[in-house]
Amino acid sequence: MDRSNREAAGFELMGRHYRTGEPIVVRVQEGVIAECRSIDAADRESNAANLPEAEALPWLAPGLVDLQINGYGGLDMNGPDLAEETVEALIDRLWAEGVTSFYPTVITGTDESMERALAVIHRACSRLEQEGGPGGMHSIAGIHLEGPFISPEDGPRGAHNRAFVKAPDLKRLEAWQQAAGGRIRIVTLSPEWPEAEAFIARCAELGIVAAIGHTAASADQIGRAAAAGAGLSTHLGNGAHPVLPRHPNYIWDQLADERLWASVIADGFHLPAAFLKVARKVKGDRLILVSDAVSLGGMPPGNYDTPVGGHVTLTEQGRLHLAGQPALLAGSALPLTAGIAHMRSCGICSLGEAWDMASTAPSKLMKLEADAGLQPGAPADLAVFTLEAGQIRIQETYKRGKRMFSRACEAECYGNGP
Repeated sequence: MDRSNREAAGFELMGRHYRTGEPIVVRVQEGVIAECRSIDAADRESNAANLPEAEALPWLAPGLVDLQINGYGGLDMNGPDLAEETVEALIDRLWAEGVTSFYPTVITGTDESMERALAVIHRACSRLEQEGGPGGMHSIAGIHLEGPFISPEDGPRGAHNRAFVKAPDLKRLEAWQQAAGGRIRIVTLSPEWPEAEAFIARCAELGIVAAIGHTAASADQIGRAAAAGAGLSTHLGNGAHPVLPRHPNYIWDQLADERLWASVIADGFHLPAAFLKVARKVKGDRLILVSDAVSLGGMPPGNYDTPVGGHVTLTEQGRLHLAGQPALLAGSALPLTAGIAHMRSCGICSLGEAWDMASTAPSKLMKLEADAGLQPGAPADLAVFTLEAGQIRIQETYKRGKRMFSRACEAECYGNGP
């Protein structure tokens, strides 16, 4: 059966439920999940010859949702030569990592360079949407603007260029939103600026998630930001001073504020397991995993020259650090699946709980239809994966019922489908 006929008739996927391990059948019809049910005795009797043991089945899960990704596989969303083809190539590359929705992240730069990046991403999405059909499918749910309205201080500012950091500016945001075709959905800023409170309130009115990050804000400033409508802490625990007061400090304040969701980079390098465990206990279902991957993510280990970090080294384990200075990280280079596997291997939570932190939890924050997970009526944004020596290996990725990646036919139909 060819692709169009297969989708019109619907199809079934068999595997293990990512939370329970129970063998299930997911039936997809017209791009949505029509049914998700356990494999029962009748199934076993009618498929006795073809039904494998549960341990031999792959896992079935909702597609991953990455709220913060700067690039991957050598593709940089902040590069001076960003083109529509680069954006489309990143979409294709992330299908292979099980990502069915993501927010390309544009970081602090000149006003012109940021506007240009936003416009290029918008044009790429618009072109794919206008094409329709299999080639018209994409996974960009919005754009994450990380800066330039962040702290100018060393430490909290991270790798962002001090020369382009500035106070929150609504007129500038409106101009960028126009260039982005209304696709800006997240803005990371610091509440330490006097203009921040009104800026955050306006973001809330516009349906933009205002996120606290790269900040040196006081407890009062963080509280007022949350009261104004801020809803997220961006990569909590990173983008901070190397030394903080025992208390109060802006990490404790954000952890304690129940109005704030929190995202963390759980790659095993950016945060110790103890912090991840505390964040999980405090934030519960409001903890989100992000990759915050840079363009060297998914690339072969070795030494590289980068526009921001300069000379850097990518190790076989996926740790990206300044060349000759292993203690100084130069960004994140691992996909969301690595964070899920790390949370599980550290005993912080189960595989299913960690997967939800990278799929249904960010979907709930961003009000995506995929927040329902594997429930009937939810979009068929699905990831099929195996566990190999504790690591997650994506086998297939589906977006609204269309197979966008298959490892079995990767060389032949990468990024397209059957």
